[in-house]
Amino acid sequence: MRDLILLMIVVPGGLLALRHPFVGAMMWTWFSIMNPHRLSWGFMFDAPVAMFIALCTLVGLLASKERRSPFIGAPVTWLVILIGWMCITTVFAFDTAASLGMLEKVLKIDLMILVTLMLVRTKREMMVFAWVLALSVAFFGVKGGIFTLSTGGAFHVRGPSGSYIEENNSLAVALIMTLPLLRFLQTTLHKTWHKHAMTAAMVLCGVSILGSQSRGALLGVSAMLMLLWWRGKNKFATAVVMLLCGVVFLSFMPDTWWDRMGTLRTYEEDRSAMGRLNAWWMAFNIAKENFFGGGFSIYNEFVYGLYAPDPTMIVSAHSIYFHILGEHGFVGLIIYLCLWLSTWRTAGWLRKHGRAQAETEWCVQLGSMIQVSLVGFAIGGAFLSLAYFDLPYNLLALAVAARVWVASKGWQSEPSVVPERRIFGIPLFLGDRLVTPQGSRLGQA
Repeated sequence: MRDLILLMIVVPGGLLALRHPFVGAMMWTWFSIMNPHRLSWGFMFDAPVAMFIALCTLVGLLASKERRSPFIGAPVTWLVILIGWMCITTVFAFDTAASLGMLEKVLKIDLMILVTLMLVRTKREMMVFAWVLALSVAFFGVKGGIFTLSTGGAFHVRGPSGSYIEENNSLAVALIMTLPLLRFLQTTLHKTWHKHAMTAAMVLCGVSILGSQSRGALLGVSAMLMLLWWRGKNKFATAVVMLLCGVVFLSFMPDTWWDRMGTLRTYEEDRSAMGRLNAWWMAFNIAKENFFGGGFSIYNEFVYGLYAPDPTMIVSAHSIYFHILGEHGFVGLIIYLCLWLSTWRTAGWLRKHGRAQAETEWCVQLGSMIQVSLVGFAIGGAFLSLAYFDLPYNLLALAVAARVWVASKGWQSEPSVVPERRIFGIPLFLGDRLVTPQGSRLGQA
């Protein structure tokens, strides 16, 4: 039954994308993040759904006049640089043939991010984009929250099979990034029961994060709450509310949860933690001795035997930072960090300049919540292999699209170009090089 329902959505949706490629971009986002076909049990489970949607979207994009260039901000520049560098490092990889498969997967994701940027142009399209992103992950948060409450938190909450968020830890970090987005969407709702329903969904997502029993997620949530507390107006009241909510939630967690969290203090005795440290040292050693890193295929006996302190503990890097470092070297890591730093700055630009007029004020909350999501990703991702996960890149696209929209609404006169920031004569693309209006509030900031 599920297979037939999905088929009746995918086929008409793909055909509609031929005329309206924005529909195809949203369908791709839904399938790439939520993987609804992995919730079926029949022919749709392994069907090439993503390929069908992508082809329909690309054909529709070529025939559509409702598109723009995707190269519209510093984060996109860094993303393209990262794509180019990954192609180069694959050529020099330890095992080029084995690395090509992962490179193809990453390139498909990044290509569709650029396609989405070409098609998300208006406020309505950005709101639809935000809803698709949030609900694709919140579905598992609500479902997992109910499961956690009904079982007393005795079992892990997991995502769909064969996806980036299949593992409990990965799903928890995805939910951490989604919670701020749900809060942003709540500020756009008008009916009281809608707001209450969103509050219930956020609470269940929070319970689901705890139910994942992820130590990295606990650190990520803590960092997000600290940022929200720091930015809050009434810090004492906010601290009291957070403390009370924390006590209530944690009081329901079983002994197994407390035992797992307790390993944060005794990581030397935890084989999983020591395996991560071993993989991190291996990644560092690879980057130290190989300018281009080792490529995508480095997690095997041969590479571990050459570079790992303990060649018998073969695990993935379990860190977005060491994942990139080992596979693409120090240059790749620098590019990756610049990518997310520029995205942070773009979201910060929205927080500052969205107040320029009433029409763009909703972008203030959007920029703020994207920054909160990035903090959760930066901390939670430090312990997981989510360097190529779609969701943060989609948040990048949303922030860039919103910035361009706000800037266009602020142009009251002929725009002038902001001077490039340079270090030793080299352009520093972390800065904001979009045009801003002369003499307006946007240009004065």
